Amino acid sequence: MSGTNNARSFQFAHLLAAGAFGALGAFFTCYLSKRAQPVRPPIRVLITGAAGQIGYALSSLVGHGELLGKSQRVILHLLDVETATEPLNGLKLELIDSALPLLTDVIATTNPTEACTGVSIAIMVGGFPRKAHMERKDIMAMNGSIYSKHAYALEKYACKGCKVVVVANPANTNAVILSQCAPSIPRKNITCLTRLDHNRALGQVAAKLNIPVNVVKNVTIWGNHSSTQYPDVNHGCANGITIRNAIRDDNWLDNEFVSIVQQRGAAIIKARNLSSALSAASSVCDHIRDWVLGTPPGHWVSMGVISDGSYGVPEGLCYSFPVTCKDGDWNIVQGLDIDARSRQKMDDTARELEEERRLAQDYLQSL
Repeated sequence: MSGTNNARSFQFAHLLAAGAFGALGAFFTCYLSKRAQPVRPPIRVLITGAAGQIGYALSSLVGHGELLGKSQRVILHLLDVETATEPLNGLKLELIDSALPLLTDVIATTNPTEACTGVSIAIMVGGFPRKAHMERKDIMAMNGSIYSKHAYALEKYACKGCKVVVVANPANTNAVILSQCAPSIPRKNITCLTRLDHNRALGQVAAKLNIPVNVVKNVTIWGNHSSTQYPDVNHGCANGITIRNAIRDDNWLDNEFVSIVQQRGAAIIKARNLSSALSAASSVCDHIRDWVLGTPPGHWVSMGVISDGSYGVPEGLCYSFPVTCKDGDWNIVQGLDIDARSRQKMDDTARELEEERRLAQDYLQSL
């Protein structure tokens, strides 16, 4: 009898050991598969205005995998004007010295043809900044000249399916100019950056509630990347609770919160005597990464996209909407309830964009 029990005990111990080793083996297989993801062949990423502050911050983030993930190698194309040749080359030297394993090569150039050749992603940071004495029509003409030339180079030399995000202000209307001057680039592939405003809104809600920012979701930036933008929390959540129920201060949400987000860029300029750079670069990475790799289930983000008439926004404007992303494509979130106050603010920012578009078209027709 004892021999039978000993045999059974041995078999049981053997099974336990086998199970343990099997589980351990499965663990290491899973662990190693996650650790050793195959590095994909490099794709070419363009940054215009690369010698500036945003380009300086952004190029390092791209090289560290923040734009496209830790398994995607990149050939970085850096473009700037001839007067920026020395700092542009200095940036290239620093990137080489950083020994970033995902950065296969760096091309620094002042030639738009060379810069745009073969790129799959174009980040348009370069533009003419508005100065104190300039009227809006003047800035539209200056940027119209820049973006019509960039559009030609991208249309002729970039990869088919190239994804474009315009960062330089007026970002929405620069994107419209680029779209009109590069008709062969699909309209869905031309966007502008409002993720910075989106992230600012998330940050303000998180700070108000004293919670981590990653548990706040589904705020929306409607309209222009300007002081007329409408930061909307009506459909957002914080820790699974609607933002309005979590904060319980409609006066703050409808007034101070909106003003803080709208004026955040000006506040940063006042504080550091320079415009946003690090936060802008980080939000560019968020914008592209979600567009290419997809938004998490149940989450949406804000992107400036060419309007298809959704929510009554005039077609053809580049307007910030809530979007979800999957398989390299974006889609506007449909069916959100819009109250009368929100409708007014959405219409106000649309009117500003219509006026900007009119000024841009006046310039393009004069060419």
